[in-house]
Amino acid sequence: MTGKKTSKKIAPPNGAQGKKFATTVKAKKNPGRKINPPNELSESLFARKKKQSTESFFDSVFQVARMIPKGRVSTYGAIAEYLGSKLSARMVGWAMNAAGSANPPVPAHRVVNRNGMLSGKHHFATPTLMEDLLRKEKITVKDDRVVDFEKLLWKPEL
Repeated sequence: MTGKKTSKKIAPPNGAQGKKFATTVKAKKNPGRKINPPNELSESLFARKKKQSTESFFDSVFQVARMIPKGRVSTYGAIAEYLGSKLSARMVGWAMNAAGSANPPVPAHRVVNRNGMLSGKHHFATPTLMEDLLRKEKITVKDDRVVDFEKLLWKPEL
């Protein structure tokens, strides 16, 4: 062989005519290496796997948020750190945004940003609902910020 790349199609399984399949590439460095070109099957498997991992992360976030005691607040970062993903505070925020459809209900109003600001208030049914729910739990809010935030902060134990 002179080092030229040649490819050979692998025969598709029975009943799968017309679909793309892996090809074998023979090259100097990686003889016999398989390359899977993108196709509907691999893309749908990837999307499904990604959705499953996102859903399981969201479920974990929901479980932690349900642990926050009434009258206390936590942060996106504290929840992310507890779950072992310290740099995923934004992903926790996305989970809180999706919490409206979770069953059993998730007290997403108890999750604020690292400064005690009600940064997620725009994702509630009304602009004041998050603040109203916190006030029902005897949490004082002034200018969209939890008063005595440091005192009310609840961090899940690692």
